[in-house]
Amino acid sequence: MNAPDKMIASASRRNWLKAAGTIAGLTLVAGPSGLVMAADAVKYGGENMAGGVVDDALVFLSIGFDGIVTIVSHRSEMGQGIRTSLPMVVADELGADWAKVKVRQAPADEARYGSQDTDGSRSMRHSFRAMRHVGATARLMLETAAAARWNVPVGEVKAIDHQVVHAASARALGFGELAQAAAKLPVPPRAAITLKAADQLRYIGKDDKRGIDLHDIVTGNTHFGIDTRLEGMSYAVIARPPVFGGKLKSVDKSAALTVPGVLRIVELAGSPPPAMFHPLGGVAVIASNTWAAIKGREALVLEWEDGANGAYDSQAFRATLEAAVQQPAKPARDQGSTVETLGAAPARRKLSAQYYLPHLAHATMEPPAATVRVVNGKAEVWACVQAPQATRSNVAKALGLAFEDVTVHVTLLGGGFGRKSKPDFAVEAALLSQAMDGKPVKLTWTRDDDLQHDYLHTVSVERLEASLDAKGMPTAWLHRTAAPTITSTFAAGASKQAPFELGMSAINVPFAIPNIRVEVPEVAAHTRIGWFRSVSNIPHAFAIQSFAAELAHAAKKDHRDYLLDLLGPARRIDPKELSDGWNYGEDPARYPVDIGRMRHVIELATAKAGWGRKLPKGRGLGLAVSYSFVTYVAAVIEVEINAAGEVIVPRVDIAMDCGPQINPDRVRSQIEGACIMGISLAMSGEISFKNGRVEQSNFHDYAVLRAADAPRVIHTHLVPGTLDMELGGVGEPAMPPIAPALCNAIFAATGKRIRALPVGMQLAKKA
Repeated sequence: MNAPDKMIASASRRNWLKAAGTIAGLTLVAGPSGLVMAADAVKYGGENMAGGVVDDALVFLSIGFDGIVTIVSHRSEMGQGIRTSLPMVVADELGADWAKVKVRQAPADEARYGSQDTDGSRSMRHSFRAMRHVGATARLMLETAAAARWNVPVGEVKAIDHQVVHAASARALGFGELAQAAAKLPVPPRAAITLKAADQLRYIGKDDKRGIDLHDIVTGNTHFGIDTRLEGMSYAVIARPPVFGGKLKSVDKSAALTVPGVLRIVELAGSPPPAMFHPLGGVAVIASNTWAAIKGREALVLEWEDGANGAYDSQAFRATLEAAVQQPAKPARDQGSTVETLGAAPARRKLSAQYYLPHLAHATMEPPAATVRVVNGKAEVWACVQAPQATRSNVAKALGLAFEDVTVHVTLLGGGFGRKSKPDFAVEAALLSQAMDGKPVKLTWTRDDDLQHDYLHTVSVERLEASLDAKGMPTAWLHRTAAPTITSTFAAGASKQAPFELGMSAINVPFAIPNIRVEVPEVAAHTRIGWFRSVSNIPHAFAIQSFAAELAHAAKKDHRDYLLDLLGPARRIDPKELSDGWNYGEDPARYPVDIGRMRHVIELATAKAGWGRKLPKGRGLGLAVSYSFVTYVAAVIEVEINAAGEVIVPRVDIAMDCGPQINPDRVRSQIEGACIMGISLAMSGEISFKNGRVEQSNFHDYAVLRAADAPRVIHTHLVPGTLDMELGGVGEPAMPPIAPALCNAIFAATGKRIRALPVGMQLAKKA
């Protein structure tokens, strides 16, 4: 931004503050609403995130004399297309030619760029208005510069297609010709900034702009975390304690040091739980190449102290969870008289079921990788991270450096799903560079490392019970949810799901039932637990949507019709009425739970899927709906069970209402990806433990869906939205309804209920 051929502000911030009481140059800083909020006002959305929201055009936009517009992307790209979508919003408001736009990835700097965490399906939700304002501000300044040069009113000129034109005199100037003059202008007041009307937009909401990185990704010309190469770089892998909380007892390095290419062996201290983003400790092998490091690690003779989790057994722990949900627990939501109503109901009018989901691994296609060098008391990090600021602060703390002396370069991510929000791997690389006297070291996690030392998705048992009236509709609903909590990663002894976890489809179940009670037994954590795509919505939605189908079957009613009756009439519900004070961090007044929208996605998905059509024997349709990340999604899955009991998915129909779709192509891609991932996890996803150790080691025993087993067709149906609507999330909301829709379809095809995941071999025919 400081290069002389860039559009840069010549007026200082201090001078502009004196002149106009705002910020100078192409600089605007405010919340997405543009309103100054009282100091004690409740903040929501992006304003409540660390770093807040920045819409400073000087930060996000520059124009060269050649007319090339460079737009900064401050969120991490992991396949969701945000490096295209956010700059596309800026370019559209600016009036830029997309072919003349370049995108630059922001380094970690929340003070400059605002919140940079790429999680929670909120990158576009929190940044859309800010990025529109960046583009609109720069557009007005270019128009003002052109009007001054031509001595005409600014209202007579217009920025379009990478130039500013004065139609009355048929004059035009390119953006590059105006950039320097525009940069010298004071920033117009906020009230003067006008966003384009919907019919003036060329990119937002359209499908015709290819991903900015697409060609480079396809041709292998991009930079992922694992691709970093620096002069004089060494390569490392680490042997970590096989049990969470364990530590090194002894190591014999002699054989490893004889492996060709091995340079040094470094012992890393671990830290007792809670894990936070600390390295697990262990023994690192640093070598001249990764293969030598791996072979050196294999030659180590290691002895470990397993510690408190050495007896962790996932089958035994499942029994612990199942016992926990059999006993009353403290309620997180208690509406009406659930206990009394259930107690008074005759056995013939009660139904209960229990559901189990195992630990799940993120299994990103690119395992964690980071490169660090430390020179003259300053550290540089290259890493595939979702949380650049946390990476920066944790590396600084680990190395004993000042925060400002650490630079984090964010590479492309070969998948993230929440795993790369935890930058323990970058801290490991930093410690190894320090051990090598500051020389650059690239640390690579192998697939085995990734599966056996992940921040896993939590294991869960969900018990549901309902009493029914004469028409088969629930009069009371009891849900006990037992799962180790993510907060155990950050607080010692945490044993109860946090409000944000319960606010993911458990306490905020929106059914029109007079008596609802959700209880939360306390259970301990025995491994690292972290954010995962859709997080606690996965077990909660699986249980609730499966149980709703069981209730419909017991009532001898069509599942779709029964689900609509459960939801009741269209209405908007304040999340607080559902005991949900979190609501994904969004303002409940702007984001109520809208039953009309939920009903509509059910009706849309079932209509498109041909719900009720006659199917051959061994085929069935399954339905599920979910509200998550302030978006509404319904899925209808068709399954075929062949003679061997194998599950084939000929077709999936998914309807999503996320408000306006800024980049519809990427919305559809994320829905399709969530569908495939959801089916993969439901069919084969399981991390199990024996003697505290993960039993799986690679894709041969932690299978991910292969192309041959993927759905033959995935139809996505997007509910149209207008730009005056609030944006919902996209990356995660399509995941929660997939597993229950799949298992409901299996029941429709076979009559067999699947209440424990993965489906695996439960349908296999016995020889």
